[in-house]
Amino acid sequence: MGVNIKPLSDRVVVEPLPAETQTASGLFIPDSAQEKQQKGKVAAVGGGKKDHDMTVKVGDTVLYGKYSGTELKLDGKDYLIMREDDILAIV
Repeated sequence: MGVNIKPLSDRVVVEPLPAETQTASGLFIPDSAQEKQQKGKVAAVGGGKKDHDMTVKVGDTVLYGKYSGTELKLDGKDYLIMREDDILAIV
């Protein structure tokens, strides 16, 4: 992925996946009705805490909560930085 940021402690940098543009039945969703996905790829992982090793690794696809993380823009791309505890599952 090549992100120029190294999160500290138990923080993870996630690149959100783009919103769905088409339903399963083939209908196109207009931009105004598209919701932000709650799925993304891990771009960078911190070193963990003294008593907590990191579970996720770079390249994992993860699910996270709707209001999780802090948005940041880096090199023209959108990312979220969040605690590993905010990640709900590895897909």
